[in-house]
Amino acid sequence: PELGRSLQSILDDNKNKMTEKAVLQFAVRLLDVLEYLHENEYTHGDLAAENIYVNPADLTVVTLADFSFAFRYSPGGKHVPQRECSRTPHEGTMEFISLDSHRGAAPSRRSDLESLGYCLVKWLWGALPWSADLTDPCVVTEEKERCKADVIKNPRLSSSWGALPESIQKYLQQVMTLEYEEKPNYEELRQLFTKPLQLMRASAYDSVDLRVAP
Repeated sequence: PELGRSLQSILDDNKNKMTEKAVLQFAVRLLDVLEYLHENEYTHGDLAAENIYVNPADLTVVTLADFSFAFRYSPGGKHVPQRECSRTPHEGTMEFISLDSHRGAAPSRRSDLESLGYCLVKWLWGALPWSADLTDPCVVTEEKERCKADVIKNPRLSSSWGALPESIQKYLQQVMTLEYEEKPNYEELRQLFTKPLQLMRASAYDSVDLRVAP
């Protein structure tokens, strides 16, 4: 309760969707948090609306919680090598986990950013291409692989994803082409979202654009 309400509970009240403005605001806020975590050698490993909290009394306060799947990806500054099947496959929230997690590899920086991309699409449209198949991890993995291929080949994402704002298209394309150990350019990714927010005369650090009951 001190953290406020989970974002999922708020989405449940709003037909599982939010405005583009709110999506952009959450994108910047969560990139800030993930960059901080990653700089301190950890990944979150389970980014999902159930693990994000909003304070109804102060909508500028957004908190990422639940570090059950957090992983020290770079102990002492040395990145853990990519090893598939080194962990239990499909760990975390099935709808949003990265392909690395599906394959049993430890989550790296790109894994968290991939999960964030899935969250942004879900929050904007209310569903993902695999949302109806969550009981079958193999089908979900195949769908995510197909969508990743579409992102890399066709940044307009017309086939698998439907029409998305240019900011999210570019974000997905940059994130999906990261190598396992590659350091993301967080500021460049943030700018993809802060620029359209500026055109809306808004900031990521304003009150988030949500209707939130106490």
